[in-house]
Amino acid sequence: MKKTTGMDRSVTSQWRAATQAVRGGTWRSEHGETSEAMFLTSGYTYDNAAEVAARFAGEAEGMTYSRLQNPTVAMLEERIALMEGAEACRVQASGMAAMTAALLCQLSAGDHCVAARAAFGSCRWLVDHLLPRFGIETTVVDSADNDAWEAAIRPNTKVFFFETPANPTLDIVDLQHVCDLAKAHGITTVVDNAFATAALQKPMDYGADVVAYSATKLMDGQGRVLAGAVCGTKQWIDEVLLPFQRNTGPNLSPFNAWVVHKGLETLSLRAFRQSENAVMLGRMMEPRVPRMLHPGLDSHPRHALALEQMRATGPIFAFDLESREKAHALLDALQLIDLSNNIGDSRSLACHPASTTHAGMSEEARAEMGVTEGLVRINVGLEDIEDLREDMDRALKAVGL
Repeated sequence: MKKTTGMDRSVTSQWRAATQAVRGGTWRSEHGETSEAMFLTSGYTYDNAAEVAARFAGEAEGMTYSRLQNPTVAMLEERIALMEGAEACRVQASGMAAMTAALLCQLSAGDHCVAARAAFGSCRWLVDHLLPRFGIETTVVDSADNDAWEAAIRPNTKVFFFETPANPTLDIVDLQHVCDLAKAHGITTVVDNAFATAALQKPMDYGADVVAYSATKLMDGQGRVLAGAVCGTKQWIDEVLLPFQRNTGPNLSPFNAWVVHKGLETLSLRAFRQSENAVMLGRMMEPRVPRMLHPGLDSHPRHALALEQMRATGPIFAFDLESREKAHALLDALQLIDLSNNIGDSRSLACHPASTTHAGMSEEARAEMGVTEGLVRINVGLEDIEDLREDMDRALKAVGL
């Protein structure tokens, strides 16, 4: 591969997914390094004042400031966009920076946003608290009710915002229906695809306009750094997102970009293996727990839809033990699986959403979302499935299941 081949879409767009994940977005310096270089610099120097002026005026190519461009960051953005099937991508300092930017860059006072009620706690905070502070109206709907999306539309509706699968209740949104509905009404769809990533699901294939990520999750996949990403058309990225990002500064550090860039090389391998482990662990647990929320199992109300939209159903699922005391007791009895509120890690992790990721929400809001006091969320990792089964069997027995 030549030094700049990885940045040439006329070539890389012809590659298959696994090749794009390993080689897409690669730009080599004059040294011809095999592993992508890390450019730890805040700014750049120029040969003359005219060159500086031309770059800042957009009349000449080249970097101006690392809040706007950085070679390492640019490589990550190109690889994510390529894998997503998007024209462009801008990475962010964290997943929540990405979600916030994707919404605030395009919503103004007087606009209306329709969002799925099942969502990560901080995403619901954006919808329930932050957007209304700026005069933006919001409505939350049951994302599994296709008719509810249309019923919520107003003349000033500008954005549909949802996760699929949703955190932590694993609700599945009918991507084709909701995206088609949005297009028919001139509404922009913003899809949080962090639970799947492009390895398992591509919302843009179903008409999504904007796809946002916590790249902290499966993209890094090893619990090392925070990162986020927003993908869309080049026009939308340049004209809508970039002015917001340029002037508010939620930029990603080159070091974190490099870590995520390397993580993408093994994303598909990890995502499929972890999905397989999750289904096997879920099958072992389902007969023993009061309620299972797992799109990879037949019992999920949208199991067929999940299989239609996703190449695999992901490493994350939840189950309900009916009380906080029993949920905490099970977590305390685990010996191999870590207690942690992160997801997408190559290590298996479990948490109690009501007292962690969704603790900042009212009891009423949690109840509306289905985040019960007994709900446990688990991210299934790459460990041997028999060790995971033994650990969960021990924990279930400890709480009488």
